[in-house]
Amino acid sequence: MANKKYILTKETAGKKLRRMALEVVEQNYGEQQLVLVGIKDNGLIIAHKISDYLKEVFTGEIIVAALTMDKKNPFTISVEPAMDFNDKIILLIDDVANSGKAMLYALKPFLETHPKKIQTLALVERTHKSFPIDLDYVGLSFSTTLDEHIYVEVEGTDVVGAWMEAP
Repeated sequence: MANKKYILTKETAGKKLRRMALEVVEQNYGEQQLVLVGIKDNGLIIAHKISDYLKEVFTGEIIVAALTMDKKNPFTISVEPAMDFNDKIILLIDDVANSGKAMLYALKPFLETHPKKIQTLALVERTHKSFPIDLDYVGLSFSTTLDEHIYVEVEGTDVVGAWMEAP
């Protein structure tokens, strides 16, 4: 029987999301537009939270888009609303970077265009990645064993915490 070990509370997750939003503004100072692309489902919820915090300090336009894919078999990928990503600053967002596979495959629709910049953000990063993904913005980097998994818990539009499942 697996057990949950909480590594982030709702309050701490909120603080980390706010801090990451401020970092995004610092790294994109003077830009007129940001396109936040959340990987469904939890990544999209986090994208909306980051957008809310960005609106407090970012003077440009913020667009939130949803990327849909099967994380276990990530060959069909769609982004809604459909848009031209040429010369855009894209912030690809997910809840947890476990192996890096989802984030790597999620880059596919953007590589078929010529964005100005692609950045990555995850609330929690596991240190055992199998794919060459380096995150630009991380809420919490957590060392795990290969058998442990991290999950971000959401209720409605709120991030209520993150926990690790140990065998």
